[in-house]
Amino acid sequence: MPLAIIAFIVVMLIPMEGLSYPGHAAIALLVFAVIMWASETVHLAVTSLIILFLQPIIGVESFDAAVIGFANPIIFLMIGGFIMAEAIRKSGLATRLTYGMLNKVGISPNRSIFVAVFSTGLLSAWIENVVAFAMLIPIIKEIIPLMGVDDPEKGKSNFAKAMILGASYGSLAGGFGTEIGTAPNLMAAAYTQIPFADWMVFGFPLSIIMMGIICIFLIILFKPEVKGIVGGKETITNKMESLGSITKVEKTALVILLFTISLWVTTGLTGLNSYSIALIGAVLFLIFKVIDWKDAQWGVDWGLIIFFGGALSLGAALLNTSAASWLINDIVAMMGSDPSTLLIMVVLMIIAVCITQVMSNIALAAILVPLSVTLAAAQGHPAGTYAVPVAIACSLSFMLPMADPTVAMAYGTGYVKIKEILKAGIPLITIGIIVAIIILLSPLGNPALG
Repeated sequence: MPLAIIAFIVVMLIPMEGLSYPGHAAIALLVFAVIMWASETVHLAVTSLIILFLQPIIGVESFDAAVIGFANPIIFLMIGGFIMAEAIRKSGLATRLTYGMLNKVGISPNRSIFVAVFSTGLLSAWIENVVAFAMLIPIIKEIIPLMGVDDPEKGKSNFAKAMILGASYGSLAGGFGTEIGTAPNLMAAAYTQIPFADWMVFGFPLSIIMMGIICIFLIILFKPEVKGIVGGKETITNKMESLGSITKVEKTALVILLFTISLWVTTGLTGLNSYSIALIGAVLFLIFKVIDWKDAQWGVDWGLIIFFGGALSLGAALLNTSAASWLINDIVAMMGSDPSTLLIMVVLMIIAVCITQVMSNIALAAILVPLSVTLAAAQGHPAGTYAVPVAIACSLSFMLPMADPTVAMAYGTGYVKIKEILKAGIPLITIGIIVAIIILLSPLGNPALG
């Protein structure tokens, strides 16, 4: 915190020609926020609260203008998504779906890794990736011993490494599929206003391709030492039988989930927006008593909600005071007199990927997305031209445990070491940037890039 305060003062003392005082103060506040978020001196939400009350004190915005971030409909999309995630978890639907998938797909180690990647990935497209990963960890911990692996926490089992990293990376890749899949997606959607279904046009192909690459790459890198589930198909059958018939609660949860997804996909026909649909789904889970309000309260990460509101507030301040434009002009100047769209896209993605490994991807998106929107506007491009690639890059958090909570949780199992995460993460990040650019520059990317 002292470092953040000193940095704020230093930035305020540096002359910034062509920038108004509120813009100058907004940049100083940005530096303060970056240091606070990156170091996690206090919880991310606390830094956001500091940002809110500092804006009127230092002359950036009035308090009424500063709290506008909490009026953003994206906030309600997040609340609805959290409540839905808790309902899917508590109903037992996630557990049943995964065992059912394993029963249908097969019992070989390679197919188990496929299930780990795609089950978390497909869930993560609709719910927070950390929640999806957390729901699947107990199941993964059951599957690994079924394969005959003893003491996987000693970090000697290739199969255990591939399973736990597959679930972690799969949850990150799955998040590319929809606007609610990751917080950076939400941030980009808030600024670009890309319709929910339009995001899926490029998001789902990217997500599926990356999940396939992750699966194949991990199988090659960590060649499983096991042959299959001990006891074969009978073991899985017994597990399925122990779950019993699908319960009324699980049926209700599945119907509500499918109904909500159908509403998201058909927004162009119904006229509903994705924000209200998330609340419709959440309320249906409460009305039909899949969960009660106490469960919903526990299921919502209110700290993330407060953080997000504060981050949106800072982004709005950078835009409203022209500080974002001023910063972008310097970035563009460093790239030459007439940089190509592709060059700018690649540079911004590389910057985002590098920083997201040691900083919260949500906080990073809060800084880079507004700057990307401003740059696109200055060049006469659609708002998503740079914001969408940047949002995707912010979620390529494969390289270090501190890059994403799911990677930290994977490391925490003891199944995999940091050097092995690096060994898997660096190539996948490189591949991820290349695949994302190819898809966004193809006809599939039209909804984002115009």
